[in-house]
Amino acid sequence: MRQSLTRLVRPRRPERPNQSPLLPPLVLYRAILRAHVHKLPHELRHFGDQYVKKEFKDHKKTDNPLHIVGFLTEWQDYLKKLDGGKWLDGKLSKQELDKMSPEQIGQLHELMKATKKIGQEENEV
Repeated sequence: MRQSLTRLVRPRRPERPNQSPLLPPLVLYRAILRAHVHKLPHELRHFGDQYVKKEFKDHKKTDNPLHIVGFLTEWQDYLKKLDGGKWLDGKLSKQELDKMSPEQIGQLHELMKATKKIGQEENEV
């Protein structure tokens, strides 16, 4: 994500009163990794950090302003849930699942399998 594009797509003021403006990509990335240190259990932190790093790296070259806004919005919402402790009981709605591409559904399934594997290893110890 080139800096010039992120400036173009960042709203100047919130559209809704409870919505904050989008953070720049690097600021958001660092905030998420810092939140992982304090909010995630130790055994999930490495997994979460690797996932965030991969996603931001994969989207670094994105030029489509709509994709950039969607990407940053979703990660900023994740950061808010993480800070509020609501990530533990997070569930995807049917509308959110319907918006996902087959590749995203596959990635979500792989994520689910990996987290279940971590949970099983934790229970065996």
